[in-house]
Amino acid sequence: MMLTQDVDFFIHSYYEFQLFGQTLSINTTMISTTIVSLVLLGLILFARHEIMKDYEEPNAVQNAVEMIVETLDGIVVSNMGQHAPKYKNYVETLMAFIFLSNISGLFGLRPPTADFGTTFALALITFVMIEYAWIKSKGIRFVKDLFEPFFVFLPVNIISEFATPVSMSLRLFGNVLAGTIMMGLWYGLMPWFAKIGIPAFLHTYFDLFSGAIQTYVFGMLTMTFVTDKYGD
Repeated sequence: MMLTQDVDFFIHSYYEFQLFGQTLSINTTMISTTIVSLVLLGLILFARHEIMKDYEEPNAVQNAVEMIVETLDGIVVSNMGQHAPKYKNYVETLMAFIFLSNISGLFGLRPPTADFGTTFALALITFVMIEYAWIKSKGIRFVKDLFEPFFVFLPVNIISEFATPVSMSLRLFGNVLAGTIMMGLWYGLMPWFAKIGIPAFLHTYFDLFSGAIQTYVFGMLTMTFVTDKYGD
């Protein structure tokens, strides 16, 4: 009973309403996702505003933006080669959103990526990109790949395709949720003096370090799976 009262995993419903006979609610994940999306949009607009300015010498913001963009471009190009121009906007936006979502715990939010609904939605978008690349490169011949190396492998190949978004979403969701649970347990069960200073180090690991790693892993898997469908 004490665990229920003292530990808060930041899962709250703030407003419920009826739609087509179903009860829906505005919850913590929806609010966090909206905030992260608005922050990302604000950063993009601010960066664009600074880049468009005509300075005699680049300022700190322009240098930082160019460094970030060039780094992300380099990652996408090195992994996707000739296909990078078609997918870099998607991959870089995806990684930016996931990273901001993962580190939002540093600012008192519940990370949107700690909700399976968010990670599964992101994985489904990637799944569509993967299948698009497959059909784009093979045409109707993509059906033939489902029967390789033998006809009996058809069910296995189909399951393998649909397992991709599930595994990607669960990997990201599980790692971020684990950090959220650990922090909730720490704040809820530890004595007051253990909540001073120490949580900063825990947030650095669970939110910043682990968040960056999971962003990179999700982005790499996206690029790898898409590129693999082209057969290059």
